[in-house]
Amino acid sequence: MSLFELFYTFLYIGLFTIGGGVVGLTLLQQTIVSKGIISEEVFYNMVAISESTPGPLGTNMATYIGYSQHGILGGIVATLGEVLPSLVIIMIVARFLQKFNTNPFVKGSLEFLRPVVTGLILVPALNMFLFSCINLPSSIESLKYLYTWKSLIEWVNFIAYSVFVFLLFKFKLHPIILILMGAVFGIIFC
Repeated sequence: MSLFELFYTFLYIGLFTIGGGVVGLTLLQQTIVSKGIISEEVFYNMVAISESTPGPLGTNMATYIGYSQHGILGGIVATLGEVLPSLVIIMIVARFLQKFNTNPFVKGSLEFLRPVVTGLILVPALNMFLFSCINLPSSIESLKYLYTWKSLIEWVNFIAYSVFVFLLFKFKLHPIILILMGAVFGIIFC
């Protein structure tokens, strides 16, 4: 992938990522993994690393992918492509939003985008869960072999996931604490 293709790819992702980095995970995965730039496993590892480092998810991933392709210059080019559409759109919206804030079409559009963005967030969350906790057959052909619950579910990951979700909702632990706990868990058990 050339520097121009890298810039264009992340410009495209940045332009059509409505709602932030997590929403863009589906688009990022479809674009980057389908082009064979990185594997699905590397993609999910990068998501985990990008989520646990400071900064927006999409920007962190763009920087990492760009760096892995073309070094520091690739990281800069990919990051610029990722953030440029947002910067331009934010400047345009900030200029005109106060004027059109009461417009029923603007209100309706923003209200309609909420459930769409929610769905776009749920897709990568479900994909991450399936990738880390469930051993899905790689093809229809492999369904011939009988999967048992022991081989279908990554039990250690599934139990850790359940514990972390419980801690998050029951005790309202700060996400940074959960991320650190997850890193320690990964070092010990994986």
